Amino acid sequence: MRLVFGISKPRQPILGTELAGVVESVGRDVRAFTPGDRVFAFSDAGMGCYAAYKCMPDDGAVAHMPSNLSFEEAAAISFGGTTALHFLRKARLQGGEKVLINGASGGVGTAAVQLARHFGAVVTGVCSSANVELVRSLGADRIIDYTKEDFSQNGETYDVIVDTVGNAPFSRCKASLKQGGRLLLVLAGLPEMLLAPWTSMMSGRQVIAGTAAGTAEELRFLADLAENGHFRPVIDRRYPVEQIVEAHRYVDTGRKKGNVVVRFAADGQALAGA
Repeated sequence: MRLVFGISKPRQPILGTELAGVVESVGRDVRAFTPGDRVFAFSDAGMGCYAAYKCMPDDGAVAHMPSNLSFEEAAAISFGGTTALHFLRKARLQGGEKVLINGASGGVGTAAVQLARHFGAVVTGVCSSANVELVRSLGADRIIDYTKEDFSQNGETYDVIVDTVGNAPFSRCKASLKQGGRLLLVLAGLPEMLLAPWTSMMSGRQVIAGTAAGTAEELRFLADLAENGHFRPVIDRRYPVEQIVEAHRYVDTGRKKGNVVVRFAADGQALAGA
């Protein structure tokens, strides 16, 4: 990741990858957006969203906001939503399949629970005791409290395992994956990513790793789900930009539920999600 974002310090001094706000102006050839449109966007590695104004290409990952979401909620869609959607699509998740989501209360995990349910899967969420009710409210059929039970040791098997935490490599999950099952390594180190094709070829199970860029089509898909009441990003805390350091310190504890949002305008017209 340092090769992408900077060896000793961030290459891009303005951080932030998600935003929601109002279009201020557009180029003369732009047709999809007009000034005054409420939009949300994902800049991914380009960052730069911790700002009152951000310039985006009209064919980039930008979409109109769902009318039933606040700016805070729309800003929180992008990273978790597109990441979960990317990996579940890569797994070709089918209705009726059993899915286990490790880290079901985080930004990607809360999105993955809702999307897996939307696709008709039977969902098991793994989280701490404090987050059991949250994950259940998102539609999980079963909850495993990792402080009391190790999902890899209970004898249950799944068609798909989604690891959003980084502590469930193939060596731990092998016995929990059905033959032909898929392990989605949302958070993985370089060794796991490099070994994924070999492991898939030799084990009879597919290991899917890599990055999810986030596209305009994915944002529109998530916006449509949200508009119809099938998806809603979870927000743990909201901070004004003046408390951005405290916001990052809280995220760095690893204990946040869903997303943390930073507000950049008093009237709520410009936001960035962390």
